[in-house]
Amino acid sequence: MGKPIWLILPLLLCGSNLVAQQLQSDNGDGTYTNPVIYADFPDPDVIRVDSTYYMVSTTMFVFPGVTLLKSHDLVNWEYCSNAVERMDFSKCYDLDGCNRYGHGQWATSLKYHRGKYYLLFITLDEGGFVCTANDPGGPWEITHLPRGFYDPGLFFDDDGKIYVAHGYNEIYMTELDSDFTAKGKDVLVFTGDIRRGLEGAHMYKIHGYYYLYCTYGGRDGFQVALRSENVYGPYEQKIVIRDNGGLGTGIHQGALVETRNGEWWSVIFQDGGAFGRFPTLQPVSWQEDWPMVGVEGKGVITYEKPDVGRSCPVRSLPASDEFESSRLGMQWGWNHNPEPTRWSLSERPGNLRLSTAGVVPGLREARNTLTQRIFAYYSTDAASVGTVKMSVDHMKDGDVAGLAVFQDPYAYIGIKKIYGQNHVLMVNDGHTIDSVATDASILYLRAEAAYGTSKTTFSFSLDNETFLPIGNELNMRFNLSVFTGNKFCLFNYATKETGGFVDFDWFRTGIDGTLMH
Repeated sequence: MGKPIWLILPLLLCGSNLVAQQLQSDNGDGTYTNPVIYADFPDPDVIRVDSTYYMVSTTMFVFPGVTLLKSHDLVNWEYCSNAVERMDFSKCYDLDGCNRYGHGQWATSLKYHRGKYYLLFITLDEGGFVCTANDPGGPWEITHLPRGFYDPGLFFDDDGKIYVAHGYNEIYMTELDSDFTAKGKDVLVFTGDIRRGLEGAHMYKIHGYYYLYCTYGGRDGFQVALRSENVYGPYEQKIVIRDNGGLGTGIHQGALVETRNGEWWSVIFQDGGAFGRFPTLQPVSWQEDWPMVGVEGKGVITYEKPDVGRSCPVRSLPASDEFESSRLGMQWGWNHNPEPTRWSLSERPGNLRLSTAGVVPGLREARNTLTQRIFAYYSTDAASVGTVKMSVDHMKDGDVAGLAVFQDPYAYIGIKKIYGQNHVLMVNDGHTIDSVATDASILYLRAEAAYGTSKTTFSFSLDNETFLPIGNELNMRFNLSVFTGNKFCLFNYATKETGGFVDFDWFRTGIDGTLMH
């Protein structure tokens, strides 16, 4: 099914100029450029229901979470729903003396069967969960299962039986009851033998074979297919792509999906460094009943869009927000469960009000920190710029509020009230680097995160025109202690007493001043 290599090469040669300041994957000329979303949507699973494609990804400790996207062409995606509004299965999701950084929901399996949608996932501490819905837009119902399945691949067979493929290095098959509890023992069906780390099994039945579409993970990860005519094996193995694509990291872990016109594609991610892990869209050609990914063993960068029999509008996911709606935009998620009584979009219409939700030592412990992914886009020398307008009249002594770029390490520019005086300060990895006293009640705070250098700089303004740099650079990392990409964060926390609040009038983000909608 793959397009001829001559189609790809001219596009690759001119690709850097073609998409230098572009905000979306779709090039508007019948081609697209990978990553298909240039932001942290890792561990993708994708299905097609009629003419609509749905994708789920890992959100870990961010809620609302277990985010579902939808598309009609596999290139232009939009938000559909968040399956889990909050996790009330441990006090750690409330940052109550513990946390779920690097834990929480991950590697979700998405299926549609007989009119119902299913999401099966695991958390490292609480075990397994299944979410179900009759409509992908929700509402979703979550059920805590008696046990979890590592990197589960849910599968509904033709004979009515339900299976889950799961495991790390040793891949097991388990038959499930209709309530998703194990019906029998786990059966070992394959042990990774290329190197250690086989995982991420997605299960399909195609051309009379059972397929387990798996990864040998890591930054140099690669994708394999296991196949057998029997669900319990024996399975044979083939590498279907082992290529460090345009980002210099391995293309691995994702899903297979067929269009209505019979084309096969794989939505499969690459590690993207500090901004997280990005989904790419790769063509699939069947060769001797093996799903070979890319073209001639290489992942494509700029390529012809899938033939879905229709023209779809060019889209980019929203990021900026004027806070004029009665609901938060779906680009936002809270760092752990929010305290619902301590934030509001209605107390001062047109503003997001964050009230302090507890006395904490620092940002990592602060509840009601509102986050969103940082987009890298299609020019490595462009910075992703986030700017917020903030009113600080009602802060209490010791309160700290502002704009952060959060991972491990993190940094922020903020306002701290010290003995009745407001100070603009820049904090890097918990250490105050710079501080300037101010009498202003309205300030504009800015963070410029450069994907190409993995560095963020901070500045502030009193008029939204002249911005003054403050502090030093944050050297962004993708640290497994957090396990999500760096995010922009709006926050307000107390270090002495609760009762203070700040109002965020708007948050705007884009590339070097080119704002996203």
